[in-house]
Amino acid sequence: MAVEPLIPPETVPPPPTKAVYGGFAYFKGAIVPFGEANVSIGTHALNYGTACFEGIRGYWNPEHQEIYLLKLAEHYQRFLKSTALLKIKLEENVERLCELTREIVRRDGYRTDVYVRPIAYKSSAMIKVDLHSSENAVAIFAMPMGAYSPIDGLRVTISSWRRISDNSIPARAKITGAYINTALATEDANAAGYDDCLMLTEDGHIAEGSAANFFMVQGRSLITPPVTDDILVGITRAAVMRLALDFELDVVERSIDRTEVYQADEAFLCGTGVQVAPIVEVDGRPVGSGRPGTITLGLQEAYFRAVRGADPRYRQWCTPVYGGIPRIT
Repeated sequence: MAVEPLIPPETVPPPPTKAVYGGFAYFKGAIVPFGEANVSIGTHALNYGTACFEGIRGYWNPEHQEIYLLKLAEHYQRFLKSTALLKIKLEENVERLCELTREIVRRDGYRTDVYVRPIAYKSSAMIKVDLHSSENAVAIFAMPMGAYSPIDGLRVTISSWRRISDNSIPARAKITGAYINTALATEDANAAGYDDCLMLTEDGHIAEGSAANFFMVQGRSLITPPVTDDILVGITRAAVMRLALDFELDVVERSIDRTEVYQADEAFLCGTGVQVAPIVEVDGRPVGSGRPGTITLGLQEAYFRAVRGADPRYRQWCTPVYGGIPRIT
């Protein structure tokens, strides 16, 4: 099971609200106080959803006195692929974006788990729906974040909202406007008393959770929808698939019918936000025993060891923040 880091009381931030309340940001080519990083209400991205983003976790290890940013370069590689889909051209490359992110978190001085949000957007104040007229910009900021959602057992429902198809809005890119799909599905699930939901493709297969990838366990097989079923190709998804090899699980990527989930031995969601979160109930039906399964809990424990820099086999996943990084001026 995941173990929350022990943080000296004087360094504990306010209770997590998922709201940003300070620190620094990269904005208009410089690192500035977060409160100074503001855009016009006419900004193209605000009016039309023409932006893309990443979510990057940083994990505090109190023994190492270090924050480890998880798969930092991989996130920025995907980020730049998303920008290409929206015809957003940035001057910053992967290496520069990584340097800026480490410096922002270092200046923030957090001694707890953090969440980093880079966003690339159409920045001109203009009313015109296209992808070529507006100027482009990028911003990066960070905030403290612990558990985004429960990691001890989720109750979910199959959403009546379908997952956006790749031929409507590319699901493989984290495009801001596309997340109204998530908001609609999550709102209905929460209003009905569920923690989250599973979303179907237009042809009725499981795509993913509202904003996380889906896995189910059948025997010794770990099964997840393929990249062609309108999923975000998750970085945490890839990490879990790698960890599964240590458990000698057969990893299978194939389409999943909704009724298979009702009969699964175990199931879970994974992603930067949810991390590795067991599903214990779907539409009022218990998954397996109705408690987090042993394979899921094993993968969850292995994941948290890896991301906090406690497993030397996966230290390459972790980029240190405070470990002798040159300052950016």
